[in-house]
Amino acid sequence: MLKMSTKIAVYGQGKMGLPLAQVMAQYYPIVGVDINKGLVEKLNKGVNPMPDELGLGKLIKKNFKSKSYGATTDFGYASKGANVHIIIVPTLIKNNKLDLSIVRDVAGKIAPGLKKGDVIITESTVPPGSTESLVSILEKSRLKFGEFGLAHCPERTMTGTAIRDITGQYPKIIGASDKKTAAVVKGIYEKVNKKGVIVMSSIKAAELVKVFEGCYRDVNIALANELAYVCEREGVDCAEVFNAANSQPYCHIHRPGYVGGHCIPYYPWFVIDEKTNLMKLAREINEGVIGILISKVNDALAKAGVKTSEARILVLGLTFRGGVHEFEHTAAAPFMRKMRDLGATVYAYDPLCGAEDYKRFEVAEKKDFKDIDCIVILTDHAEFSNLKLDRIAKEMKTRVLIDGRDMISPEKARNAGFDYRALGR
Repeated sequence: MLKMSTKIAVYGQGKMGLPLAQVMAQYYPIVGVDINKGLVEKLNKGVNPMPDELGLGKLIKKNFKSKSYGATTDFGYASKGANVHIIIVPTLIKNNKLDLSIVRDVAGKIAPGLKKGDVIITESTVPPGSTESLVSILEKSRLKFGEFGLAHCPERTMTGTAIRDITGQYPKIIGASDKKTAAVVKGIYEKVNKKGVIVMSSIKAAELVKVFEGCYRDVNIALANELAYVCEREGVDCAEVFNAANSQPYCHIHRPGYVGGHCIPYYPWFVIDEKTNLMKLAREINEGVIGILISKVNDALAKAGVKTSEARILVLGLTFRGGVHEFEHTAAAPFMRKMRDLGATVYAYDPLCGAEDYKRFEVAEKKDFKDIDCIVILTDHAEFSNLKLDRIAKEMKTRVLIDGRDMISPEKARNAGFDYRALGR
């Protein structure tokens, strides 16, 4: 049984680790550990480093006042003082190959401080077998596996809704090395998550849950992209067809589009091998959306008598997802690079971006539509669904609108005089 003396160290105070630590600090003494000295200093002053994360600022203030949370860069100090250790740091994919170096580095740093009865939990999304592969590193504590417990409890959160997701949007998944460890971990997360927990039969089974969630979505979106092509071929609107098909409970077709972010484009590579052809093909299809959008740009410009090499393109949206200031695997980067290769002049606008962001993409910010030949929507920011198309059409040199995120009513765009094109519409 858990005692109130349970102290938890959360290693990694980034976009997933910090919300988790702040939620848990309502129930347990928490030390947040991170290599970023500036971040740690802010947290120890009660400053919220992620103002866009809904509800996080309120929790930080509450926990700062109650002194239930503190941050440090000293992994050894945290390890010695805690009896539950949660690792929630990035797992990376480089050239479609997994890089667990950060997870392994954290395990090595906390090993010297481990004590009998301690529990180590990985929340980072990892391929099957990754958590148990840390045993040899953790045993450098001079403890034997069994004298410390091991578990995997994958984070199931999204940036912007992390507090909601951690506290009860979905049940928590738990896989542990033994029944005693499972009971301890179950007790921790049951306090945190009102939806409860699902205890898996093994650590590997728990690792596969989060990976499979991403694989499912990636394959579904790939199917949606192909079905959108079928709708274009047959001259019908895919949104109309998908919505009708999804009224049947066994059908759940996603929306077509490019797949960005930290998760879905990467997780399939955790399990892809020579026998997983469907997931590999889905990756190719979803990456190919950039080429499809560029073809739509080229065709529409050619129809209007404009050479792509002389066109002025305005990209709306640099972030990978609407309302989130993150750029991991964003559509804007490959799209703008390929349009420049074709000789086009490319501008961009994103309501969440500042000067440094535009510099990062090596693109000039443009807030108006004067002399633009083609607008391309690549991010589903809410404001893009309310564009004043009649006014914009008067500013533009050529009225081409490519909607890569299904943000605009085709009828509204065409009534405003645009050559409107989208995936499946």
